[in-house]
Amino acid sequence: MSNILLAYFSAEGTTAKKAKELACTVGADIYEIKPAKPYSAADIKWTNPLSRCNREWIKKERPALSDKSADIAGHDVIFLAFPIWYYSAPLIIRSFLEQYDFKGKKIVLFATSGGSSFGKTAQHLASSAPGAEITEGAMMNGSVDFERFKNV
Repeated sequence: MSNILLAYFSAEGTTAKKAKELACTVGADIYEIKPAKPYSAADIKWTNPLSRCNREWIKKERPALSDKSADIAGHDVIFLAFPIWYYSAPLIIRSFLEQYDFKGKKIVLFATSGGSSFGKTAQHLASSAPGAEITEGAMMNGSVDFERFKNV
């Protein structure tokens, strides 16, 4: 077992592809974060004010997880990958963080985005993982040198 767990959420497959590349490069164990009710293309259409992702964001509603068996205790470092939604992590990431005890763990954020940066994502997630050290890793758009994360 690796000391690094790469947990990722991907709505359209873009983040999944990059997360798997990162996991392979650094030798991380991998875990997919999935909602109990999968997102459809219509659910994540942020330009539709009535879409599921917009309703969740407005209500700050945490989506339920389909699985709660990630081996957090067996890893010291968690690489957490997700797409940027609303200039932050999707609320399912908070669902994931609030499901487990990350006290004493190092969480390194990785994200994909059509144009946004991390902004204040690390600060936004801190209350969902009390006692964890949360840092930015890298935006995974385009070509990324994942080798530099082998010894995090």
